[in-house]
Amino acid sequence: MTSPRLRSDFIARAILRQSAQDGRSAMLLRKGDPDAGSILVLLLERDGSTVVLSQTRTAEGEAAWLRASGETPLTPEETASYIERQTRFDPDLWVLELEAPGFRPPFEATLV
Repeated sequence: MTSPRLRSDFIARAILRQSAQDGRSAMLLRKGDPDAGSILVLLLERDGSTVVLSQTRTAEGEAAWLRASGETPLTPEETASYIERQTRFDPDLWVLELEAPGFRPPFEATLV
């Protein structure tokens, strides 16, 4: 059974709120479609390198996150280019940036 799909604005606000609870930086960089826009989460390390997480579903249909940027962290320039390409493909895209030492998501996340 698949979990219900929540509105994108609700998910984005929840991630930002949960991530900022311990005083870490959590910012909305791009606001997408409130109902059905996909969400990218940028996990930012102190040196400026980034790992990009993208929404996905598990084989069972549960909400999860995929390391969309691959195994190697991106530089700030590579991150900007990645976001530009993705927004050209999906103009309804949300982009969140979260301070994340060790690239650990500061919110409840199932990684696949």
